[in-house]
Amino acid sequence: MSSEAKKGQRRTDRVARHERAVSGGSMPAIGLEAEFTTVVDDVPQRPEDVFGSPRRVIRGPLVHRTGRSYHLPTGGALYFDTGVMEIATPMIEIARGCGARGTRSLWENLGFLRSELDAWEAKTERTVRLVGFSAHYNVSFDLPTSEQADGRSVHQLAYLLTHVLAAPVMLLAANRRSTGVGVRPRGNRVEVTADFTPDAALMAATATLIVGIVREVMTWPDYSLAQLAAHAIPVVRGFVPVPHSSRKGWVAKDECYTANPFTCDVDRDQWSLQSGESFTLREMAGRTVRAFWKTISELGDPTSLQLIAGVMHGRAPSLLELDDRPAAYDDVGRLCSWNDLFPVTLLPRSRYERVLSNAIAGRRVRIAGAWHRPVGVRGWTHVVLRRERDGTKHIRSLDDLLVHLDAWDRSANRRQHERRAIPPISILAERRRGDRREPIGDTSERRRESDRAAESEAPTVKADVTPNTDTLAAAAVTKSRAIKPAAESPLVIIARI
Repeated sequence: MSSEAKKGQRRTDRVARHERAVSGGSMPAIGLEAEFTTVVDDVPQRPEDVFGSPRRVIRGPLVHRTGRSYHLPTGGALYFDTGVMEIATPMIEIARGCGARGTRSLWENLGFLRSELDAWEAKTERTVRLVGFSAHYNVSFDLPTSEQADGRSVHQLAYLLTHVLAAPVMLLAANRRSTGVGVRPRGNRVEVTADFTPDAALMAATATLIVGIVREVMTWPDYSLAQLAAHAIPVVRGFVPVPHSSRKGWVAKDECYTANPFTCDVDRDQWSLQSGESFTLREMAGRTVRAFWKTISELGDPTSLQLIAGVMHGRAPSLLELDDRPAAYDDVGRLCSWNDLFPVTLLPRSRYERVLSNAIAGRRVRIAGAWHRPVGVRGWTHVVLRRERDGTKHIRSLDDLLVHLDAWDRSANRRQHERRAIPPISILAERRRGDRREPIGDTSERRRESDRAAESEAPTVKADVTPNTDTLAAAAVTKSRAIKPAAESPLVIIARI
């Protein structure tokens, strides 16, 4: 992260213990956060001093999350965090493409925020820019307590990951003004911190790499530094991470190395390793990626995997190879924006995203034979529902609501005016009478008359005439076309996909 600003203790940290206590999530998940400094009328200012609350930025109704944070209609959360404006994505279960899904969610929420700030500018005749500050990649930590006590705690994992992640994250996510890559233990998750990356493709690649490495290291028999040599992870000789500047955790800062890795030539052979070898920064990052490639490729999407491999082999540029930090950092949302890199038709929404989206939109869901309407959200893992028949409130975890997700998506959001209207009983009775046929008096006589008419109209075929094969083929084609099923509509095809 850049050295221009340092953050203090986050107020939302006070509820972290409560959220851990009530967390019912059974599926491992990830979540992304991004922080921005606000420049109003070309002067850096605290968003609390300018706007007071996110409610004064967003024009529509907001769903309260916790503390001073609110859910946006796009599914993420917005809050002012000790001098910066922060956007966080909902939980996204760890599966193939989860890094791309998290990046897409973050940038969609960022685009929504930028549009609301544009409206604020037009209303107040002032200007506001979002300057990229930092990005946080959260990965859930779900080991049993007994295993955590046996040398595999989240604090030990965070310290070990600081050694593993430093080089590859620098190459993918950092710029020449960066000062460090950190890892923080956060109870039921680890949080990897780096500079905000003003390129969605690079951010998706970074998220994919981080989740693959973190989930693989989590399976190691212990989290001691001896595991680095056992798995041939390159570490610079003499490297020791320093305590994180803002919260508990560790960071690989520029001062931890004999030279600044953020301003050096990434292809210069200048780093002496603990193993006695001499590597470039790109070679160190590449060796680390190869050690975890199996897990990274299992969780990555094709676009992100190609970009990771391209940067590691020098086929795609790293931001560290530029002369300076790109100007896109200074006006996020306008100089850099989301270009639908991962469309929903190719990468569907995660199940956690869909549950939270339905809850934020206030769509009803039928549970235990009764309709419930979402009225609030508790942190990231629980939804407050009001049962319509008696008005009582019930709190359910996202995992509890996953059971009802498919039915929720199909029908719970259908409004009354969208439902099929049932005609009045009088109209139905009249329609049935109109469809009723007149009784036939002499059925056999009517059938004999129809048979005689068919015989008189039938064409005469000479016995010695051989049927034309072309005519038969044409008749067969006509018949096949006649029985060909009707083409499915695009909506049906998309729904199947």
